[in-house]
Amino acid sequence: MNVSGLSLRDLEYVVAVAEEGHFGRAAERCAVSQPTLSVQVRKLEEALGLILFERSNRRVLLTPSGQGVVRQARAVLAEARALLLLAREGAGRGLQGRLVLAAIQTLGPYLFPQVLRGLRQAFPDLSLSLSEGRTAEILDGLREGRADAALISLPIPDAGLTVVPLFDEPFLLACPVEHAFAGGEPPRPGDLAGPDLLLLDEGNCLRDQAVAACGAGPASGRHATSLETLRSMVAAGAGYTLLPALAAPPGPDPAGLTICRRFGPDGPRRTIALAWRASDPRAEGLTELAGFFRQHAPHATLPLGQPAEIGPGRDTAAISV
Repeated sequence: MNVSGLSLRDLEYVVAVAEEGHFGRAAERCAVSQPTLSVQVRKLEEALGLILFERSNRRVLLTPSGQGVVRQARAVLAEARALLLLAREGAGRGLQGRLVLAAIQTLGPYLFPQVLRGLRQAFPDLSLSLSEGRTAEILDGLREGRADAALISLPIPDAGLTVVPLFDEPFLLACPVEHAFAGGEPPRPGDLAGPDLLLLDEGNCLRDQAVAACGAGPASGRHATSLETLRSMVAAGAGYTLLPALAAPPGPDPAGLTICRRFGPDGPRRTIALAWRASDPRAEGLTELAGFFRQHAPHATLPLGQPAEIGPGRDTAAISV
């Protein structure tokens, strides 16, 4: 097959079918009819001499050959988009067009609502597509071109990536109001490695950070699938947990069940960074985007390396759950 016979549009069809797992949804995503998309995918299969998908009435699965083709198709499409972006950057238009911005699950839902208005004002020509996931999934998507930039928690394996630290996010202790940790001096992280410690499931970077901060064993505590479930478990009296500051909204707990405590100035925290592919031609614009996030960091966060300030009345606060 001659390279001139390859169509970027056909590659987009194949990637859409692979990601949607359904020809109808892929057609909607690509704004074409399902018969048109199906015919073009079939033509590409014939031209390549490969079967890319297992088709049934219920689902569509990638074949082993299809997995390799889709992986390469994503790379080709990413390079094609980079070509267009390079032209835009060269024309001095700044960061614009579609940008897929991913964030880890324990950050995105709490950070995005606080910065989106300012972000849209600062980058009016940018069309944002937001997503969230676990760190490993996000980094895979970043390297494969399914995401353009990602808000992640350090450290990460940064081979092939540009990583710009933005701010520190302190951890807070959330516990039932009747728990021993609810009063007295601010607790020390090393005191938390007990059977009442609640953690996220394995594979979540926040779990690893909480285990490290508390000096707990990898099998410590009981587990939950999300921060919201952790908060509910605390309210139910099941134990205590570490919460990122942005996930602990201010204000009293209407039920009066949970209290959130700050640690001392050198308490545990995580560093949030913006990452993108080092090969992305929009490096200047993405650096400006990182500057925006650093400048507009929410009040609950800290500048990089700055000790937390604990004063009278500031070491405890109720949180809504």
